Amino acid sequence: MSFSNQNADSIKWPEDFAPSKTQVHVHNELDIEAPQETIWAWLVKASLWPTWYSNSSNVKIEGGSTDLKANSKFTWRTFGVNLSSKVQEYEPPERIAWSASGTGVRAYHAFLIQKTPTGSHVITEENQKGAVARLSNAVRPNNMSRYHQLWLEELRSKAIQGAP
Repeated sequence: MSFSNQNADSIKWPEDFAPSKTQVHVHNELDIEAPQETIWAWLVKASLWPTWYSNSSNVKIEGGSTDLKANSKFTWRTFGVNLSSKVQEYEPPERIAWSASGTGVRAYHAFLIQKTPTGSHVITEENQKGAVARLSNAVRPNNMSRYHQLWLEELRSKAIQGAP
């Protein structure tokens, strides 16, 4: 897989998911008063997402693991769509990204966790392609952005309490 935008402080997009080549792009970010390692621990423990992020359900990691690892494959439901995903980028505790595909949608979702003097700055971005992605964005243009912000806010709530 070749990547574009190799700047260390930005998302590393696969060529076919560069923002200029997708119909939907969402960017959210939030400062979190917790170390990168704690935020990372919550993000990779995908089996717990449904307990704190209401827009996720039925997370199942291939092989029965509770945590995402490099090349993990997992299925889950979000935004009313069943998805098959694979971890494409895994650089603890700074970067994780996965591809996703479901009926009418293909996506690439990435998190970047940057160390700051007071904790961490977390960026999440997602790019999508497909008929369902275009339709959903046309009908509810800010829906994904709102839910990704909620994901970050709930991640902050968990991380400031400590590791899972």
